[in-house]
Amino acid sequence: MTTSVAPKRENYLARLRSGGQRPPWMERPSWFGQGAKALALALIVVMVTYPFLLALGTSLAGQKELEARGGYVLIPHHPTFQAYNVLLQGGVVTRATLVSIGITLIGTALSLLCTVTLAYGLSRPGMLMGKPILLIVLGTFLFAPGIIPTYLVVQQLGLLDSYASLILPVLLNVFNVIVVRAFFQGIPTELYEAARLDGAGELAILCRIVLPLSKAVIAVAGLFYAVSYWNSFFNALLFMNDSGKYPLQVILRSYVVQGETINAHALGVNVLPPSISLQMAVLIIALVPILLVYPFLQKHFAKGVLTGAVKG
Repeated sequence: MTTSVAPKRENYLARLRSGGQRPPWMERPSWFGQGAKALALALIVVMVTYPFLLALGTSLAGQKELEARGGYVLIPHHPTFQAYNVLLQGGVVTRATLVSIGITLIGTALSLLCTVTLAYGLSRPGMLMGKPILLIVLGTFLFAPGIIPTYLVVQQLGLLDSYASLILPVLLNVFNVIVVRAFFQGIPTELYEAARLDGAGELAILCRIVLPLSKAVIAVAGLFYAVSYWNSFFNALLFMNDSGKYPLQVILRSYVVQGETINAHALGVNVLPPSISLQMAVLIIALVPILLVYPFLQKHFAKGVLTGAVKG
């Protein structure tokens, strides 16, 4: 038997307004506690932002400044965009960036389409084979396919060395399906019944009623998928033989993590900036797109995850 969370919350807030005793987790912290929290947050901010600012400053520094400061520069005195100009003028990094952008956009759109349609079907009572399909979906939590079976399936489907191999094996995330399904189930049943009385079918209900009410959870699921596609590199190493089709994260792994030398021929130039500036510039190029997208979706983040995950 399910109970609604909203009446309990309203009753609880009413007791607080009437002067009732606050529970321990809602008591106002002491000055010492507030100071400790502020100090801890400041340390976390420094630990998160310092490596990013160090990489950004090093990518903008010139050869002489790097040599004078021992290799890394936090605030360059004479910033230059030479490393970014070299990387983005048509070489291997430019091609890999376009590949990553394409895979992220197409993969996120397809994943959202599959997630929304599957979650909507599983959220509706009376769906044909609804429970067995739900059990199969949940079963993938416990019985995830291994690397070799996944590779054999991709090979048998003829997807090796194609961009589809970077999207189809990870097209659907079960966690996102469960969160979106829970959100759909939280929409009042009266809305569905009213739409049916007006003659709307399932597709019309999904497009005209459910999706406009589900912007928060769809935005969060889209962010999860976009970050996953953008940061993915293992599938490219596993399924791609043509290095010209590598996404940006593989290039980042080769040049920054494994320390391979960036050669002028691969970038299509004659003179290279300092190698450390190029490596940090590749790192910044790989980080910036997600940093630009996140502020637009941040306002939906808490509401989309919590509302989709909690059901009364």
